[in-house]
Amino acid sequence: MELSLFACVTLTAFMVTGTKAQLDVCGKAPLNTKIVGGVDAAAGAWPWQVSLQKSGRHFCGGSLINNEWILTAAHCFPRSSISGLTVSLGRENLFGTNTNEVSKSVSQLVRHPLYNSETNDNDMALLKLSSPVTFNDFIKPVCLMAEGGDLGSGTITWITGWGATQTGVNLPFPGKLQEVDVPITTNSQCATSYEGVSTITSNMICAGLEQGGKDSCQGDSGGPLVVKEGDRWIEAGVVSFGLDCAKPGFPGVYARVSMYETWIKSQIITNQPGFVFVTPQGIPSTGTSHQLACSIPLLVSILHVLFSLYILS
Repeated sequence: MELSLFACVTLTAFMVTGTKAQLDVCGKAPLNTKIVGGVDAAAGAWPWQVSLQKSGRHFCGGSLINNEWILTAAHCFPRSSISGLTVSLGRENLFGTNTNEVSKSVSQLVRHPLYNSETNDNDMALLKLSSPVTFNDFIKPVCLMAEGGDLGSGTITWITGWGATQTGVNLPFPGKLQEVDVPITTNSQCATSYEGVSTITSNMICAGLEQGGKDSCQGDSGGPLVVKEGDRWIEAGVVSFGLDCAKPGFPGVYARVSMYETWIKSQIITNQPGFVFVTPQGIPSTGTSHQLACSIPLLVSILHVLFSLYILS
């Protein structure tokens, strides 16, 4: 059984095809060597993280998904104006000097056409930079979870941002980028938690501790919730909403990235982001294909070939 499963997975890896434009670079963070989480993020640990700023003040986060597009939350933009909007990439601190920072203006804002500000459904938006950015160790795109991909309950994910450290409490000077790990909770559990407060739809994914204490907060909106598969980081969610911050029994709610592959590709025609399919068991495959299942005849054929090679040897 172990041999046939290995053969199936190996063959599947060769069979999967899909978008390759960003797959050679997305989700790689060479300066991120952490195994367990702390509070302050090391410089370059999350090279896709961006700060959205107006008049020099941070108001939301976002993720670089190719060399000129940012993925963020629609609720960060109650109005369609992009006047005075800048995107800070490669940033470590909100205040003081940022040696690796690159600042770009924005030429286009695209909010999801079905975004509902009352229900928070389809809380997804794209920003086009005024000019492409050059990748380096501190500025790289994140991979995105492909359509049909999912994460099992308890899967450890990471959220990053410059938001409040608790409700109403801003980051202390110099405002260093924060990181925290949170487990995925099922949508049914999440819906029970938010019953009577908000509706949890299939376009959402939830993560947090039952006892609270770890969460995204005000100012983190639009930022990424990512999971690591192999040597790649894949964005599974966009920070959307919650009840206060890190409140026991109320996980954070995120826009589910895998539900928006078609929409994202319809807006980014060339140099499309790298989408990676992830199963709840954590076996990734590049491209946009749904999970490939090995049939019994295929397994028999593989085993026959392997047995023949064993006999010949």
